Order: sequence, then C-alpha cells, then structure tokens
Amino acid sequence: MGLKGTKIYSIAKMKCPRCHEGDLYPEPNPYKLGKLFEMYDRCPVCGQNYQPEPSFYYGSMYVSYGYTVALFVAVFLIGKFLLGWEVWGIIALLTGVLLVLAPVLFRISRATWINIFVKYRPDWRKES
Repeated sequence: MGLKGTKIYSIAKMKCPRCHEGDLYPEPNPYKLGKLFEMYDRCPVCGQNYQPEPSFYYGSMYVSYGYTVALFVAVFLIGKFLLGWEVWGIIALLTGVLLVLAPVLFRISRATWINIFVKYRPDWRKES
C-alpha cells in the first residue's frame, strides 16, 4: 500500500498532480534560493499545464498562511507546554523556525494550490 494516487503524495513529493510522475520544480532542493521560484511550465511527463492562467499561484499565499498558522500553533504549544519557555523565547523560536522553513512552505503551498484544481488521472496515457 502506497500513497501514490493521493494528494498527499503529490504535495509531499512535489510531483505533478495529474500523473504523479513528473516533477513540479527543476531543482528539488528548495534551499538553493536562486532557483526557489523556478517551476516547470508543463509536466515533463504528461504535459499538464502548471501555469493555467496568469498569476495562478497568488492563491497559494492563502495556503501558505494556513500552513504558517498551523506551524506557529504547533511551535507555540511545544515551546510553552513541553519546554516551559516564556513568551520572548517562544517568539525567537517561532521566528527561527519560520525563517528556516520559509522555502519549504513556499513550495508546499504552491504544490497544494495546484492539487486543489488538478485531479490525479491514472489513465492519463490513454488521453494523449
């Protein structure tokens, strides 16, 4: 049993939401900041359009906001209740975690956004 065929697989592996084989980004490492924003225009495997309309990924900012809030809540709870830190220590921890994870959150948000609109099609080869 694998996760292939699920939205979680496509988002976590940064794969095409349609075929789950092609990559979304030419550079898999989000910490190569010079290539952080580079994304294929189309899936190199199935040809799915990754840029369906101008400014399509503006909506991913809302997804990023949601992920960031969830991350902040988790880090706050860990800092406050598991580590017993005071407010300023938690704020410093939150800032550090967000700075370190910002490139990953950016890419995961884009992958999530396109997965909202494109469905997995295991039979995509038949359509070509």
